[in-house]
Amino acid sequence: MAEVLIKTNLVSSWHGHKQHHHGNFGSGASCTLKRFPSLKLKSHVLGSSSFPTEFNGKNLVFRVNRGIPKTGKSLFRAQMGPIGKAQKWWEKGLQPNMREVSSAQDLADSLFNSGDKLVVLDFFSPGCGGCRALHPKICQLAEMNPDVQFLQINYEEHKSMCYSLNVHVLPFFRFYRGAHGRLCSFSCTIATIKKFKDALAKHTPDRSSLGPTKGLEEKELIALSENKDLSFTYTPKPDQPLCSPENEEFAEAQPRPLSPESLPLPPITPDSFEVSKEKTLIIPGR
Repeated sequence: MAEVLIKTNLVSSWHGHKQHHHGNFGSGASCTLKRFPSLKLKSHVLGSSSFPTEFNGKNLVFRVNRGIPKTGKSLFRAQMGPIGKAQKWWEKGLQPNMREVSSAQDLADSLFNSGDKLVVLDFFSPGCGGCRALHPKICQLAEMNPDVQFLQINYEEHKSMCYSLNVHVLPFFRFYRGAHGRLCSFSCTIATIKKFKDALAKHTPDRSSLGPTKGLEEKELIALSENKDLSFTYTPKPDQPLCSPENEEFAEAQPRPLSPESLPLPPITPDSFEVSKEKTLIIPGR
């Protein structure tokens, strides 16, 4: 647009210098635009337009500046880009050793395959203010203890599973480790975060537990398998026999019944002989 005005002014100045006056051609830019009402200046179209004039029989060329940037909403979108989905508060600050549990089977498998690693179950709800306030602190503790696995369980998405696990208060935590299984369970808030720190300090030191990883307790696994809302199957372990290798010490400690042949015989005396002789005489049929 600036280039159009400059060229129009130059033409008008030249006419004034030569003292040529034409009634159909004005001396200002506004007049020039009025003479050609069909001329449309668009910022997104590139090209040139020529119009016949009385300037020595030649065409007057108007060039439109097409480099004008877009304005308004389109320019804001170009600079800012598409607006992404807002991040949920329980997804912020997560560490590599933190993840959300997807199902009851995922929870059981994660605990069973954890080996001797300390595992912390974090039960939370998106609408729980105490859970939201405590979340940044839990993320900091997870960063300070990279060897500890933190499993998040969304109460709103797994209500039935939490009910089977007897979780009825939030925020709620459970600690598991190796063959020991469940170590502790408690609820705490940002005001009682020391309870969580103390439990973490107590169970974090390296320990070697003998035997296979226990994971969830037997009664918890049975409760999950009996829950019709969950697609979780579990076969209870059969009762171990009394004389199995695991119960040898218990079996040896139990009293054993004595057979009649192993009972000690009473001492034989003349009196006992006479009594037995009389008893044999009164046996019916003899």
